[in-house]
Amino acid sequence: MRCEVLASTDPVVTAAELRGLIPGAGSVADAVSEIIATVRRGGDDTVLSYTRELDTSGAEPRPLVVEDRDLDAAAEQLDPTVRSALEQAIDNVRRVAEATLDSNESRSVEFGTHTVGLRTTPVSRAAVYVPGGRAPYPSTVVMGVIPARVAGVGTVAVCVPPRAEGEVDPTVLGACRLVKADVVYRMGGAQAVAALAYGTESVAPVEVIVGPGNLYVQEAKHQVSAHVGIDGFAGPSDLLIIAGPGSDPQPLSLDLLAQAEHGPGTLVVAASTSSRLLEAMAEALVDAPDTGAVARLVHVPDFDTALALAEALAPEHLQLAGAEAEALAPRITKAGCLFVGQDTGTAFGDYIAGSNHILPTSGAARFASGLTPWHFIRRFSEVRISDPAPLARQAAPLAQAEGFSLHAQSMQVRIRDNR
Repeated sequence: MRCEVLASTDPVVTAAELRGLIPGAGSVADAVSEIIATVRRGGDDTVLSYTRELDTSGAEPRPLVVEDRDLDAAAEQLDPTVRSALEQAIDNVRRVAEATLDSNESRSVEFGTHTVGLRTTPVSRAAVYVPGGRAPYPSTVVMGVIPARVAGVGTVAVCVPPRAEGEVDPTVLGACRLVKADVVYRMGGAQAVAALAYGTESVAPVEVIVGPGNLYVQEAKHQVSAHVGIDGFAGPSDLLIIAGPGSDPQPLSLDLLAQAEHGPGTLVVAASTSSRLLEAMAEALVDAPDTGAVARLVHVPDFDTALALAEALAPEHLQLAGAEAEALAPRITKAGCLFVGQDTGTAFGDYIAGSNHILPTSGAARFASGLTPWHFIRRFSEVRISDPAPLARQAAPLAQAEGFSLHAQSMQVRIRDNR
């Protein structure tokens, strides 16, 4: 794997240079727009046509909806060790997701003359996009469906791009059965996002779409986000490791290579004050297979500069190794998920720790969060007014000042002489 060593004294500039190494979603915006418009017009036939072109290499696709008997068979045929790992991941992710909702209680604020209730309700239908392409991702089935279940979503759909022979990977189907997905679709890409957002003959429209994917998938989510809710930009992976001089380069190099397995568009970076550590990591990366990921090593003058680089980059995964780096943990504010400690590799978060691996990428951790049950829950208020007169007298002048006289009248008409 080709990996350059950079020197950084201005972390904001370095972060911009690192982000500039990866293509943005705008590069596929026009193509995605055409796919979405075509699916809205053509429904199932269009989705199947794109599947034939992009997924099955011209072979006739199987039906979009995976039947229950296929899911049952896939679950029964799972390798016992894989099934055990999936069941443990399901339990761990559920426990963390349930802890996220501990404060999910309806409550009321009393004002004397009126009450404002604060309520939450899950969406009725949601979909989880599970990538295909380079590898199957049964872990993403767990990460997407379990938070939706904990939130109380009525119907949870999963869509997965089929392989060249037209079928979805059986391990993914087995995971779908273990998490009790309500429906599974053989489809992927921007066409799948369009079908989920607007519906086709076989695909019921949903209210929220979540999950990672390539630039086409994420741009499609962006373009339909005025019509459905999305989790955010969960595109190609990225990782920043900040390592102290006493860190072991072998596991840290493997952490970089592990994320690089996600392929083109992936950005993996290690930063340290130690030139010796960076040189050792560079040697470990030289003979690694070229996955199309972009790797960089950054020499920083001090750990304050490393912190500033992390905050400017806002990585999907941020790993701190070594005493000096780990001491930065309380000061971190911009990361999709923070991994603290030499033995806390990001791969644990990808599979089994219980934290979610559907995380904001491309620097979106500046403002966005990893997937939780809250992505599937709406918040709204319930207002009950027992004595409108005091409120009407106060608010009517404000409505008049804004030029909305009928707003004022609608409040004033509720003032009664006996109140």
